[in-house]
Amino acid sequence: MSDLRFCRLVFSVALAVALVGCGSDKPKMVTCSGKVTHKGKPVTAGSINFFPDAANSFQKDNPSSILQLDGSFTAKTFPWGDGIPPGTYRVTLAPQLAARLNASAYGSPEKTPWKIEIPDGGLVDQTLEVKTPETETDPNN
Repeated sequence: MSDLRFCRLVFSVALAVALVGCGSDKPKMVTCSGKVTHKGKPVTAGSINFFPDAANSFQKDNPSSILQLDGSFTAKTFPWGDGIPPGTYRVTLAPQLAARLNASAYGSPEKTPWKIEIPDGGLVDQTLEVKTPETETDPNN
């Protein structure tokens, strides 16, 4: 076999593997958006992460989103982009952000009080409120 034919064969096999691998296991993606607040104000300068429940069929990369200036988020799942596979998720803040808010439990998937169900139709305008000891005793929050 000539070097040129061998190179073509290797390239063809590599291309076929890449094409099959890229599209065959994409999960169903639905919209998941909302807002994170603390004491009624937007939480910014951080991220939010979605850890799939053990019963979810999707167990790969954790969907996430950067929090915008108004506290809003739109979940994305790498490498597929916007959206999140339906299922149950434990939701966390980035650990540094949770610590800054004096709410370290929100930075751990094992300790976070946030657990949400993403239905087949998606979840829009979900508000997640960070509760800290002072907000739990303050009747104004």
